[in-house]
Amino acid sequence: MEAIKTFGTKAWKEETVRFKSEVGELSKKYFKARKQTLIPVKLINGKTLKLSAGKHNEVQAAIVHDFAARFAKGSEVLYLGDTANKDLYVDKAALKELGIPITEHSKLPDVVLYDRKKNWLYLIEAVTSHGPVSPKRIIELEEMLENCKAGKVYVSAFPDFAEFKKHSTNIAWETEV
Repeated sequence: MEAIKTFGTKAWKEETVRFKSEVGELSKKYFKARKQTLIPVKLINGKTLKLSAGKHNEVQAAIVHDFAARFAKGSEVLYLGDTANKDLYVDKAALKELGIPITEHSKLPDVVLYDRKKNWLYLIEAVTSHGPVSPKRIIELEEMLENCKAGKVYVSAFPDFAEFKKHSTNIAWETEV
């Protein structure tokens, strides 16, 4: 409390140093707490990424661990965003090889997987607050991917049935859920 009372005076600097030594800095405590709750995601190449905590990133981790293992076996992660770091993982070489513009990451869906054997590109939206693969979103992605010759599989991934119901009227026909 003394540090606050000295704000704007010559004693301010000395009091803040004393306060920090006694109480510590909240930002460091919060950072440490956030670091402990990171969500690990292991890629097929053995690399492990750490997603920030939250429902959206839990869905993204499930896409890589569960969806990919079940429906896109052997596929590689080409792009994986994070709520705190939009371009957490980007395989620029593979994206370029497929004809996907690497300057427009912000337009990519949350997770992009590629199955080399089938030449299929899985474009997956993790739906928690933002919407699913809608007709408008397909048009945007098709324009961006006009030079990509891989087959495209559009997927909307939901954390639960309740979230699916909220967005069900916006899901584009002939896409996967």
